[in-house]
Amino acid sequence: MTRPWAAPGQVVGLLGGSFDPPHAGHVHLTREALKRLRLDQVWWMVSPGNPIKAHAPAALDERLQASRAIMLHPKVRITDLEAGFGTRATADTLAALQQAYPLVNFVWLMGADNLAGFHKWDRWPEIMARVPVAVFARPGQRMRALHSPAAQRFRLARVPTRDAELLGHLTPPAWLYLDMPMRDISSTALRKARRLAP
Repeated sequence: MTRPWAAPGQVVGLLGGSFDPPHAGHVHLTREALKRLRLDQVWWMVSPGNPIKAHAPAALDERLQASRAIMLHPKVRITDLEAGFGTRATADTLAALQQAYPLVNFVWLMGADNLAGFHKWDRWPEIMARVPVAVFARPGQRMRALHSPAAQRFRLARVPTRDAELLGHLTPPAWLYLDMPMRDISSTALRKARRLAP
């Protein structure tokens, strides 16, 4: 594992997932996060495997290579941090990151579909307690996300959209929901299309 570098005080967005495969939706979310949250960097954390998903993803090296090919931006790093730390649960990965980078401010980035099912993640309240969270709109997910158990439990920690640029400097729990031009694309749909291709 090669750890990316970040200066003390920088705000780094974290986009975790299997990226199986990475697609334009990931790129779009990343670029919106850099712009709307005024992030110094975004780190894609390509996971060895997702404990919530039933099927194992493609080989990690293959997904890292595909991610580097599609996400071309000077402020974005494609990493295998979870494999290096030996963590699978996001809460454990965040704890390891905060120990390794004690002077860096992290923001967890996710789509609205993830917020809708966030209460199924391992120790999800700990994630909210560790880092601010930015939730980005996904097609057909707004109501499910904003009425989800996680959104309800942390409703008092929701930050107004106008304060998006401050999110990385806020003490968690703090989260916001950002609307953005949406792309109806998902890794699941791409995998399915690949399987059905002649």
